[in-house]
Amino acid sequence: MKFAIIKTGGKQYLVKEGDKLKISKIDTAEGGEFSFDEVLLVADKETKIGAPLIEGGSVSAKVLKQGRSRKIIVFHYHNKTRYKKKAGHRQHFTEVEIISI
Repeated sequence: MKFAIIKTGGKQYLVKEGDKLKISKIDTAEGGEFSFDEVLLVADKETKIGAPLIEGGSVSAKVLKQGRSRKIIVFHYHNKTRYKKKAGHRQHFTEVEIISI
């Protein structure tokens, strides 16, 4: 079982071929392909650990969908001062499928 740990959008993900995951927005059209160059670890029969990155390591992915997640309500309230503030937020995301490691 071959897997890798990649870094994108300030987060790290453990991925295998065929995995689908939602990551922070990447400027690539739907159906387009791109590669993650920040690979921290690759494990197959032997494990390669980067310090901090693996030289020449890349993970290919295909963009399935660009979208926005569900709305999150942010509400601030201060007791006894008549202060209340309500705001909503919808985070942009990109859904990708891992093609090869």
